[in-house]
Amino acid sequence: MELIRALQLLKLNSVSSAWVDAVWDFEFTHTDPLDPVIEEEIKEDPDVFKTIYKQLLPFSNKDDDNTQSVWLVFGENGVSAKPLVAVLSYFILSAKAKSPSLEQRLCGLQAASLYLLLLKIPGSVANKVYHQILFDTCLNMPLKCWPQDSGKKRKKDTLKSSQGDPKTGKRSKPPKKVSEEMEIDDDEDDEEEGVYFSPQDLLKLREGIVLLVRTLLRLLERFSLRDKPQSADSCVQLFTQLTNFEPVIGNLSFSQERNVDQIQSLPELSYHGLGLLCSTIHGEGDECRRRVFRKLLYVILMMKTQERSKPCLLAPSQAVCGARDQAILFISHIVEKQREATLPLLRILVQHICHQMVEKSEYRVSGAQAVGKLMAKMPCQDYAAIIKWLYSYSRNNKVAFRMFALDVALVLLEQSERDVDDTVDPELAVFLPHRFLVHNIIYNHRNDVSPTVRGHALHCLAQCLELGSQNATKCVHELFSNSAQTMLESGRSEQTLKRRETVQKSALTFRTIELTKHKSITTTHRSVMNSSLQNEEALTLFKKHVSDPKINARKSALETVMSLLKHGVISCSAENLSILSDRCRDPAVSVKKKAMQCLMDLLTALPENREVQEAWLRGVLPAVMDSESSVQEKALECLDHVVIAHIKSQGKYRDDDTSQKLAWDLLGLMCEKCQDLSRYFSKTFSVWAPQQKFTPAFVNGLLSHTDGERAAAAWLLLDKIASCSPKLNYGTVLDTWENTIRSPVVSVTMTCHILSVLGDIASNLNDDTKTRIVDDLMGWLKTFSLPLEVISSCVDTLVRFSRSDNTRDTLRFLDRFCGELVSVCESYLSGVILQEKGAENINEDLLVKHLYTLGAASLHCPSKVGKRIFLVVQSVLTPSEQPVPAEGDELPAGQPLSQFKPNSMPTVVRAHAVITLGKLCLQHEELMLKYLPVFARELEVGTELAVRSNVVVVMCDLCVRYTNTVTRYIPNISACLRDKDPIVREQTLIMLTNLLQEEYVKWKGALFFRFAIVLVDPDPAIADLCEYCLVDLLLKKSPLMFSQHFIECIFHFNSYEKHKKYNKFLQTESEKSKFSLKGRQNQGKRFRIYRFLLKNFTDEQRFNITTKICQDILASFVDSELPLDSDSSELLADTFDILSLKEMKLTAMSGPAAGEEPQEDEMAMAKAVLHVAQKKLVSQVQKRNFVENVIPIIISLKNMLEKQHSPVLKHLMAYLQVTMQDYRSEVKELFAADEQLAAEVEYNLKRFEKEKQQQEQQQMENQLANFTFSPQRNATNVGGQTGFASPLNPHGTKGPAQTPKSADALRRRTYAGMVTPVRTHSSPTVFSTGRGKQVGRAISTPQASINEVTFGEQVSAICCESRRVIGSKVVDEEESVLHLMSPEQQKPVPRQWNVESPLVQKLRSKKRF
Repeated sequence: MELIRALQLLKLNSVSSAWVDAVWDFEFTHTDPLDPVIEEEIKEDPDVFKTIYKQLLPFSNKDDDNTQSVWLVFGENGVSAKPLVAVLSYFILSAKAKSPSLEQRLCGLQAASLYLLLLKIPGSVANKVYHQILFDTCLNMPLKCWPQDSGKKRKKDTLKSSQGDPKTGKRSKPPKKVSEEMEIDDDEDDEEEGVYFSPQDLLKLREGIVLLVRTLLRLLERFSLRDKPQSADSCVQLFTQLTNFEPVIGNLSFSQERNVDQIQSLPELSYHGLGLLCSTIHGEGDECRRRVFRKLLYVILMMKTQERSKPCLLAPSQAVCGARDQAILFISHIVEKQREATLPLLRILVQHICHQMVEKSEYRVSGAQAVGKLMAKMPCQDYAAIIKWLYSYSRNNKVAFRMFALDVALVLLEQSERDVDDTVDPELAVFLPHRFLVHNIIYNHRNDVSPTVRGHALHCLAQCLELGSQNATKCVHELFSNSAQTMLESGRSEQTLKRRETVQKSALTFRTIELTKHKSITTTHRSVMNSSLQNEEALTLFKKHVSDPKINARKSALETVMSLLKHGVISCSAENLSILSDRCRDPAVSVKKKAMQCLMDLLTALPENREVQEAWLRGVLPAVMDSESSVQEKALECLDHVVIAHIKSQGKYRDDDTSQKLAWDLLGLMCEKCQDLSRYFSKTFSVWAPQQKFTPAFVNGLLSHTDGERAAAAWLLLDKIASCSPKLNYGTVLDTWENTIRSPVVSVTMTCHILSVLGDIASNLNDDTKTRIVDDLMGWLKTFSLPLEVISSCVDTLVRFSRSDNTRDTLRFLDRFCGELVSVCESYLSGVILQEKGAENINEDLLVKHLYTLGAASLHCPSKVGKRIFLVVQSVLTPSEQPVPAEGDELPAGQPLSQFKPNSMPTVVRAHAVITLGKLCLQHEELMLKYLPVFARELEVGTELAVRSNVVVVMCDLCVRYTNTVTRYIPNISACLRDKDPIVREQTLIMLTNLLQEEYVKWKGALFFRFAIVLVDPDPAIADLCEYCLVDLLLKKSPLMFSQHFIECIFHFNSYEKHKKYNKFLQTESEKSKFSLKGRQNQGKRFRIYRFLLKNFTDEQRFNITTKICQDILASFVDSELPLDSDSSELLADTFDILSLKEMKLTAMSGPAAGEEPQEDEMAMAKAVLHVAQKKLVSQVQKRNFVENVIPIIISLKNMLEKQHSPVLKHLMAYLQVTMQDYRSEVKELFAADEQLAAEVEYNLKRFEKEKQQQEQQQMENQLANFTFSPQRNATNVGGQTGFASPLNPHGTKGPAQTPKSADALRRRTYAGMVTPVRTHSSPTVFSTGRGKQVGRAISTPQASINEVTFGEQVSAICCESRRVIGSKVVDEEESVLHLMSPEQQKPVPRQWNVESPLVQKLRSKKRF
């Protein structure tokens, strides 16, 4: 018989029975080497196993009656199954050796296929062919025999969740259980690196794997794994790993039934096998399906499962993503095919995808899409139940969970909204509408504790408006409508987010994940509440978000505001648009770019909106002068893309071309409402000039627009490019000038641009044309009918026409024409002053224009300005007691008046006279010396706002010209920082900042402290401007500025002058009172300044300032250099309170931000390790400094304060309490020199901890009381700032969905020497049995809420129950249980403290001596 002859090739009769018995005894885990002779004889025929397989295959395909004959054939011919299986196992195990050859791999695969074929034949179990270990070994053969590319490459494709520190090069320790296995894998990989496989070799191996898988599939059609769970697991593991073995050509189809021989690709064969395992032949109930779903879970999560270790992430390559999509399709197919049986498993699968999701964005997006596709297969009842579970999940204390909940909500919003049908429970109906996802999941996280979640929630809210779903857009509109009645699902309390949780990190049991006890929330109740949110409140809310401390949160808030404006949710008012434009000057570069991009997107969507156009200009144009080059490039790119690129000739202009129309509209705005942005626009062209950006065709196209309705905008652009463009068509420019000079109506803006272009082309004009234009300018100026802006432009153009290579000719030209203007102005002003009733019939506008022209012209012809003009201008300011001298006479001797006394002249005339006098002083030093004291006096006692403001400008300009002379008057100028008028304060702040930037003025005297006081200016805009000037402009130039002045700030703001070194600069009494912040009423202002300065300190400066405060302030009192009197009390109190501020704490000693969960990647791990090491080192240095420099002074000062019973003592003790929190266990050691102080500090610390525990206990009681409220009562308690939030309990507890206050738990109270948390009286009969547990219900409260989130499944194995020991028994005890003491039980006796008074200690020490 052919089968027997084929079997003889295996030399079964030659194999010794002892060797066979040994193989079976070792249960196929190990085999001794087969006799080399026998092995060689078997290998002589390379197709020996294929031959036997071919002969044995017909027996497996016959009916049961006939297939029994194969075992009879074996018996009749003396063939035993035992040696056959042993020989097959030898070749199978040989393929698992280290670095097996190609021959060993092929023989191993063929032998494994032959063994599986034997198992398919009925009677294999009875004939003891089946052995679980050998069966599992055969299932491991495909991946074991297939060569890996290389160990290193395979590791790169796997993203380890925790690796070593990249800086130190140290690897993190792997788990002990997998260390040996990992070493084996590494060795194997290293061995395989030396083995080369050709494409033909790989093809042979693939054929062997396909044969094995097909044989396995035929086996599974008949061979039940019902009682073999381990073998079933191995099958699922094999098929799951083969799903991404190779790419699939085309799309996989699971609907049609196909023969195994017709399926070619391994992934298709694998899914066919998984489908077989889901059938009832392999087990009752849903165990097999649960096993398959659990393995596919990690394919969907793009993770690699490893034995005895937690899964690790795979790089999201095309193959990995393809396998994920195929797994989702397969699960969808199984759900459709076996709907009733698989729906519970589908819910569990969705929960586990959520529960095991990581925080990496690409994996979150992929997982959210998977959840959306799977939930689409659910009926409405299950869908609503999952949404309810997702709501609970979204309030978990893990950042990754809350982030993923937002992603899932966004994906679900892309699907069509579910309609409520009869199958949905009424309690779950509220979860079906899209409104619930938008309002309760996305919008509710806008104020999350974590800035990452806050930012992502705002990003998702913006994306809701971009979705095609009209329901999502409508829901967002409801949030910002004036009246919206919304059905909301809200939790009672957010406090329970900090529940204790125990999560199994590896091999999670595939059960329903319960969130009621396990994670975050208590039972939710439906409530109907009015969610009215006024637009003003929404604006305030988003203004807060765009000022978020975290950069990503600010960027997301900007995106949200842009979407709300773009889709008309909020109006495009100037105030709303300013949120975007103001952020173009954000401290963070990425936020600036994001703000500009948002403005670009908004302008693209609303190109005809004038308010949007203005906001775009005010946001983008100033960015061309940003300190960061990348921001400048972004701004220039925006301007080029929106404006320059769309300027075409008049003939190519089309009204229906939105881009062209927008470009001209923006230029028109710059000629009207946005003229103040002209200097930024000029900067743009100075950057573009070297790039030769403007071609002759562009310029000629621009000139074609100079006559029409876009003339003003065209001349604006010509003005900017005239100096850097190729040769212009001068005829067009001159014709326009002729028309302008003869026009009765003058357009101020356009005329100034035309004059500027004339000045640019002046050097290219002939002499006749120049003479004609100069005559036109002079005639135009002498009319004194032009606006002031045009007068200034005319004089500037006149000066540019005077330029020549010969300096004398230039000076002669200026003396001639500018001198003529000066003479005309002098004659007019003298006539007005000299006439007896000249001032009564004064033409105010004409007088101002003469003064302005005189000032502008006099700058260019100082030799033509006589002393008579000085006195004439002074006479405009104040009447002189002496007559005005005739022309040529000398000015009378004597000083000018000490002040510009009011006269009959209007204020506007006097204000312009100040400017003119200042211009005269710039050219005449003797005049400056005479009038500088007058200017200073005017600042002190002047009453006219315009005059004082102009005096500040004049004096600061004079400081640039005469630096040494004007510097002594800087105190007079800086005194205007406390002027009664905000305009003067702002003007002074800007002018002084410019002088300090250019180093014309130094930080001398009281200048810094006067600057600092502006931080608490009554006008918030001025305070913000001061903060910007100090931090962004001046601190960068002088990094030590804040730390050098900080000590003196304490003395100065407390008006303490008894120190020999500090606060000794000269000030008048009026200046002292004006800049004083002394007294308890100003304490808040002082500390606002202190905190601002400290916030901008480096760690080195914080460390040094602590020592310096102790040495320069505290030590001065200890050494009796300063008296301990009433004046020093405020100073010392401020000093100790400053030392207690959280801003004084080194950043290296502070932990991560509240609400942030550390990310599990290599960089985060490296930063964490570095932070711990840095913190330890800094702590040691800080402790040493504290012991050596601070403690001795503190102890001495404490004794002195005790003797005087000073109220400062409570501030000292509060400082010690805050400081000693870092050295909680070392109090006695640090205060060894003063045991009494050590005892007091330790007592205070214990008292604080006790009060903190009582406060937590009170919160637990509040929660317990909250559970007794009815839903109707909860519905009336609407909390939060916006009026649209979850119902809160009446005690105002807050959860992670609210932004945390920046209050420090250890900050001092107003009057108490101890930190005393504010609380109500707590019940003495309630106590908690656990450490730090939060209590959710009383022991008598029913547990009905648990059933609402388990969906009929078992309790999740992820949640560990707590246990308590009673005697020798371990009793399960539910968490969140309050234990109430019996009224009959006696209360515990309070602890007796062993604290002695200082008097008793002193008496005891005397007895010792």
